[in-house]
Amino acid sequence: MKKLLFSLAFTGLFAYVGHAQKSPQDIIKNLEKKSEAYGTIAQNIWEFAEMGYLEENSSALLQKTLSDEGFSITKGVAGIPTAFIAEYGNGGPVIAILGEYDALPGLSQQAVAEKLSAGKAAGHACGHHLFGTASTAAAIAVKDWMQANNINGTIRFYGCPAEEGGSGKVYMVREGLFNDVDVALHWHPSSENEASAGAALANKSAKFRFHGVSAHAAGAPEKGRSALDGVEAMNMMVNMMREHIPSEARIHYVITQGGKAPNVVPDFAEVYYYARHGQRDVVIDIFDRIVKAAEGAALGTGTTMDFEMIGGTHELLPNLTLQKLMYDNLVKVGGVTYTPEEKAFADKIAISLGYEKANLEVAKNIEPYKTEAKAYGSTDVGDVSYTVPTVGLGTATWVPGTPAHSWQAVAAGGTSLSKKGMMVAAKTLTLTAIDILKNKDIVVKAQQELIDRRGKDFKYIPLLGDRAPALDYRK
Repeated sequence: MKKLLFSLAFTGLFAYVGHAQKSPQDIIKNLEKKSEAYGTIAQNIWEFAEMGYLEENSSALLQKTLSDEGFSITKGVAGIPTAFIAEYGNGGPVIAILGEYDALPGLSQQAVAEKLSAGKAAGHACGHHLFGTASTAAAIAVKDWMQANNINGTIRFYGCPAEEGGSGKVYMVREGLFNDVDVALHWHPSSENEASAGAALANKSAKFRFHGVSAHAAGAPEKGRSALDGVEAMNMMVNMMREHIPSEARIHYVITQGGKAPNVVPDFAEVYYYARHGQRDVVIDIFDRIVKAAEGAALGTGTTMDFEMIGGTHELLPNLTLQKLMYDNLVKVGGVTYTPEEKAFADKIAISLGYEKANLEVAKNIEPYKTEAKAYGSTDVGDVSYTVPTVGLGTATWVPGTPAHSWQAVAAGGTSLSKKGMMVAAKTLTLTAIDILKNKDIVVKAQQELIDRRGKDFKYIPLLGDRAPALDYRK
């Protein structure tokens, strides 16, 4: 609680931004002056390390920061207690800035260059503590510029929980919360600086639950029906199925429950599945086949099976009109320069990843602009991108070469070098939003590109169906 209050005290610093700061350059300078305060906010969220739909402290801290800056707050949107919208201004265009703040389970790590647990249930291995904070900083900076120049328009921060498998934004899209938005901006922590056209895989996920009959595994095995046998039979069939799906598809699973003791036939077992591909229609087909495998496994093992949809996201739809604008602004802002202490930390992290030393030029430079990308992961930003023209970037918040969802990413996220990359993102988002407010023709062109890319007959159908938010998926 002390750290939360400490970071809230920094919100008082934000009042000194003065309304005389009329140019974008002035706004960027003020962002830099507040980098320490924003760094403290990000550090607090890093230490909270709250998983999806459980981000009570993280959400509250960002809400308080935005409220203190004059944003109106709508809490608990889309039936999600930790989701919120913060809004400033009136009229159009309406610019959304997305922010995330959920951590990943099982990746607790101290801010040191060796694998050393912090003793918590989760860790920020995807840098969402930075994501939410930089987006908050950008929303406030754009508000300051709008105030100073009497600009009409609306800047809206979307507090988006449970990106990691919980599909938080999908419920927000399904609720119609983006229907009046003209443009959506987002970013993501990375090990490099890039603002090329992005890509992401469509995704469907579910927990498959098998129910059997308990019995003594040695004394009366004929009386039992093993739920774990059902899970293992399902997994075997799905693994054989891999040969007969598109090579770009991905299927992952973990057995979340498999019984308590070897001498007791398990009457309950659960397995958690993801299916991914670059086209949502292919994902739907693969997922339906996974369900059939589960049904067959239950039939063959004398058990019963039910499943719960957990998440479902569209692939990412790029918008080149906005993307080149974002890239040009990232080039203006520039990359990250390490101090000698940060370099020493980075070299140790690089060695743990199999490199001789850290390639600091990657953090300092901007990657060349590209209009196409290969998809690897998934994000619920995909659903937003099919609803409103959407653009993003990545900045070097991790040591170059660091993979996401690693202890090295968590460690870097608790250090000063990650905050530098975070502020690169905040500045780039700010400049891009200001450009859009200054030239509303950009909105018209971006919206036409959206219509052309998704097709005039497109109808949004969420892949997770009509289920209520899966608020307990991390419990």
